[in-house]
Amino acid sequence: MKLTSKGRYAVMALVDLARFDNINPVSLRDISLRQGISLDYLEQIFSKLKKNQIVKSIRGKQGGYVLNKNPNDIKLTNIFHAVDEKVKTVQCKKESKKGCNGKATKCITHNLWDELEIHINTFFENKSLKDLLNNNKETRV
Repeated sequence: MKLTSKGRYAVMALVDLARFDNINPVSLRDISLRQGISLDYLEQIFSKLKKNQIVKSIRGKQGGYVLNKNPNDIKLTNIFHAVDEKVKTVQCKKESKKGCNGKATKCITHNLWDELEIHINTFFENKSLKDLLNNNKETRV
C-alpha cells in the first residue's frame, strides 16, 4: 500500500488550518512554515481542495483559507478523494478479468489484500479532521 506525500500533506495542512481558522483565515505561507511543506506544493493541493469544496479562499490583506465545513464533517476519505489519492493494496483493477500478476488468474493472496484495503478505507471513512484535532494541540505562530 502506498499513500503519497500529496495525501499526507493534504491531511497535515487541513489539520493545521482547522486549528487556526476560527481566529482568521489562514495563509498557505503560515501552514508551509509550521508544517515544513513547500508553498508551491500547498498551492497545488489547495487548488484541488477548493475545487472539491473542502476549503474556501478569502481575499484581501487578512485573507487566506478557511474550512468550508465543520471539521467533524470532513472525513479523511473526502480529503484523499479531493487530491486524487487512492488507497490501494493491489495493482490490478477489481473489475479486471486479468490477474494481479499479469496472468489469467488473480494471485493466491489477492483476497487477503482486498480485505486489507477495505479495512484501511473504512478506517479513513471513520476518521475526521475533528478526530485529529482532538489528538493534537498547538499554538499559532
